[in-house]
Amino acid sequence: MFGEKKPFDSGKYKNKEAFLFLLPWILGVVLFTVGPMVQSLWLSFTDYSIYSEAKFIGLQNFIEMFSEDRMFKHSLLITLRYVFLFVPIKLIAALLIAVLLNQNVKGMSVYRTIYYIPSIVGAGIAMAVTWKIVLSRDGFVNEFLGIFGLGPFDFLTNPKMSLTTLALMGAWQFGSAMVVFLAALKQVPRELYEAGDIDGAGKVNQFFKITLPMISSTILFNLIMGIINAFQVFTQVSVITNGGPADSTYVYMLHLYRTAFESHRMGYSSALAWVLTFIILAFALVIFKSSQKWVYYEN
Repeated sequence: MFGEKKPFDSGKYKNKEAFLFLLPWILGVVLFTVGPMVQSLWLSFTDYSIYSEAKFIGLQNFIEMFSEDRMFKHSLLITLRYVFLFVPIKLIAALLIAVLLNQNVKGMSVYRTIYYIPSIVGAGIAMAVTWKIVLSRDGFVNEFLGIFGLGPFDFLTNPKMSLTTLALMGAWQFGSAMVVFLAALKQVPRELYEAGDIDGAGKVNQFFKITLPMISSTILFNLIMGIINAFQVFTQVSVITNGGPADSTYVYMLHLYRTAFESHRMGYSSALAWVLTFIILAFALVIFKSSQKWVYYEN
């Protein structure tokens, strides 16, 4: 009827309030993530340095990358080696520590905090410098090994050892993956272990037949995140070895950084960044595709 009041729609106003709270995040994503990505994509097709305007050259940067840039291929190979060293070590360490921290032991919260500390302090430049001192030829590690008549070892100056050393140093920061694994372990139904005990399955058999399948989705998550982080390794390499010795630790991000800020080839470095993006995406797609065969979802 004429003049009849419409019912109050509280959902409409709630949506407006939610949008207002999300607006700062949306603006941040658009201005500081999507915007720079679009600009970087455009620059990847240009010849651009800090001191000149961008000149469109089409696919020339990518052609040069795959046909002429020897360090592109070398850095990509080194990075792949780092990924295949770093990711398994980190995942295995995080999972084993999470299993230990999942026990009902007095003071367990203290142990969990102690094991998480490296992830808080381990990624900075100061910690990288500390590792460089500790692992030097006359550092603490070699002094400790000398007590047992071992060494000294050239952890950072031997081309055969340097990349493995950096991978072990990176895997030391397993706290985030450990916390995720610990949360997943808490969700495994106790009834499954009780049924395993009744059937006579030992602890090792229960781990492989019950624990791993039940947390396989979490393994997938940590695997993807580990691969993404490994492909982008930069700080430790830059501070500790700077790509040496003999370019044995010359990873992809170091090549990208030097191309951009030492050679001032911003267009070419943008092309390098986009190639790395598609390489990571390809790895993720392959893993997601294979996960259909080894990841268990309860639903």
